[in-house]
Amino acid sequence: MNASHEVQRTGYLRRLESGKDRCDVVKVITGLKRCGKSTLIRQYIKKLKETVDENAIVYINLESREAKSIETYKDLNDYLASKINSAKRAYVFLDEIQRVSGWEKSINSLMVDYDADIYITGSNAYILSSELSTYLSGRYVEINMLPLSFKEYLELHPPSEGHDKYARFQDYIWYGSMPMVDPDGDEEFTSDHLVGIYNTILNKDVQFRLGVHDPVMLNNVCRYIMSNIGNITSSNSISENTDLSPVTVRNYLRTLEEAYIIYKAYRYDIRGKKLLKTREKYYVSDTGMRNTVLGNSAGDDISRQIENIVYLELLRRGYSVNVGSYRDYEIDFTARKRNKIEYFQVTQTLLPEETYEREVRSLELINDNFPKTILSLDPITRNTGNGIKHVNLLDWLLEATRL
Repeated sequence: MNASHEVQRTGYLRRLESGKDRCDVVKVITGLKRCGKSTLIRQYIKKLKETVDENAIVYINLESREAKSIETYKDLNDYLASKINSAKRAYVFLDEIQRVSGWEKSINSLMVDYDADIYITGSNAYILSSELSTYLSGRYVEINMLPLSFKEYLELHPPSEGHDKYARFQDYIWYGSMPMVDPDGDEEFTSDHLVGIYNTILNKDVQFRLGVHDPVMLNNVCRYIMSNIGNITSSNSISENTDLSPVTVRNYLRTLEEAYIIYKAYRYDIRGKKLLKTREKYYVSDTGMRNTVLGNSAGDDISRQIENIVYLELLRRGYSVNVGSYRDYEIDFTARKRNKIEYFQVTQTLLPEETYEREVRSLELINDNFPKTILSLDPITRNTGNGIKHVNLLDWLLEATRL
């Protein structure tokens, strides 16, 4: 690991900076546990100190020893009252806010009683529940944070002699994109670390949230999804493979999504221009966690894993992402951002003629002028001659982007 610095999460920092001094809006940073939310807050506070009096900044990690006595919103109110100077603007950072019972009441009080610019983080989407909507209706913006992009990963783990960017990409697939994972470190330690994070999320966030009495079955559902990333699936098919009712499966899946372990991509009917809320696809937030949890059963086919990586990268770039459906053909991703639409096919290689025909044909059928791109690991790309771009996946992942 490049120990001389940590990665600057510039896209997320830019979004936080755009909300600076918007005291009418709470900035809510969500994401998988250990994906870098606390580091992002520290980076932002460091920049903030360049223009703001340090004494105006209030930060507390609610999982820390300092916060062990803060259990309810009343405790949090007392703590904040002791730290905030009501005579001037305060910049308040509350890390892992979901640990405090009734915390949303404290946030509401902060907005009413103080001149405060408020930032909160949480490892569970449940913090954006009906309770928060009730207290802060229209007064918060969510910034969903993902683990490292490949571009950030290469900054933290630069290629070295005999270990080029393609070798680093193999590390990125296998070990994943969590910031604390060192691909050059001890493999067994890395695996144990990832399993520990996974178990903590399942036991503390998911199992507790659901009141699950059979954690084995919850784990089975999660493993099933991890084994089938990029495959069309449904709660009924999972039910048949786990002996759980479809209702229970749907509850498990929803809560796994809320913990940011998995993401769901609905199918989108391109001709009919509507979402199809059946037979969706699922992707994981980190391929390294997936590979570690599944062990030998993870397999060595990287096709679906690179599809997973493209899905997450499109989310990082601010797209709303669905699986495209056109007649009997599937488009891997239909990506939307405001009025912009892009279509993507993802394949390990486009060199075999049958693969070329299949991937190109699916995109050729779409009768509009939006960009159409095929991403593959081929170092040499093919000219389709029909407006469809063939781009090397690593070049695409490393291109300059803005959130």
